[in-house]
Amino acid sequence: MNTNYDIIIVGGGPIGIACALEARKAGMSYLVLEKGCLVNSLYNYPANMTFFSTSEKIEIGGVPFVSNNVKPTRSESLEYYRRVAVSNHLNIRLQEAVAEVRKVPHGFEIVSTHHTWLATHVILATGFYDIPVLLDIPGEDLPKVTHYYKEPHFYAMQKVVVVGASNSAVDAALETWRKGAEVTMVIRGEGIGARVKYWVKPDIDNRIKEGSIKAYTHSSLAAIRPGEVDILTPDGVQTIPNDYVIALTGYQPNFAFLRQTGITLSDDDRLQPLYNPETMETNIKNLYLAGVVCGGMNTHIWFIENSRVHAEMILRHIKQSFPALQNT
Repeated sequence: MNTNYDIIIVGGGPIGIACALEARKAGMSYLVLEKGCLVNSLYNYPANMTFFSTSEKIEIGGVPFVSNNVKPTRSESLEYYRRVAVSNHLNIRLQEAVAEVRKVPHGFEIVSTHHTWLATHVILATGFYDIPVLLDIPGEDLPKVTHYYKEPHFYAMQKVVVVGASNSAVDAALETWRKGAEVTMVIRGEGIGARVKYWVKPDIDNRIKEGSIKAYTHSSLAAIRPGEVDILTPDGVQTIPNDYVIALTGYQPNFAFLRQTGITLSDDDRLQPLYNPETMETNIKNLYLAGVVCGGMNTHIWFIENSRVHAEMILRHIKQSFPALQNT
């Protein structure tokens, strides 16, 4: 088995796949290591999710993405990226987490759950969906609390608190309410987020206005107990009955892993990784970032549609070290 590659790509999401397609096109040896299933983050999105982007904007490798409607669904996206990976015979190892990336004299040593690999270049396309931003309140570790929302039927006829005002929180609130849940939203700001999908926002605004969904604005969840929760509101602490909490408070990259590789992070709350925006190379030579991981805590900056170009940028820079590949 070959354990030495020109490029190892950590992360088998859409951007990791795009990087693999560019490496394959350049004739370089490569390997993608993914700790979960193919496009693992997309797989863990809500079952009924519809993308904000149109299908052509999340195409990769020049492969057309044809969906039934203008905006594709989660299931259509899973099928598309699977077909791209399979039809191009991409070299991907799934269910193999990378624990460490070490700089060695002639490149990098990549330690995974199964093997130790060697590579001249490493691309980190690890995303940010695996680590939720915690509330840090009493009771957050109770079984009734989740930081991920999958589908609504489970919450039918239950009292549900949804924390957040983003697309994911709005989807969870509307879908569970339509399945018969008694839904309360806890929103830190003054209302529903400005980036909520334009075809969904009127729906949630109207449900809140008519009282079908209760919303506490300028509020935060203060404590969680088996049968109730405390909500800190402008009028004081409100205690309401509760069966389940869906805390959709955002996600963050694995900063400990980025630090372990030697990548410099900004010393402010953004924890912005240091990289050259023209080449995507970090402060570690031949170590690159691709995709949403580039944003640090600003997870709303990068999406598939505006970061898929990272693959071409990175491979263009890598090929400069290989004169024979300049025209590929």
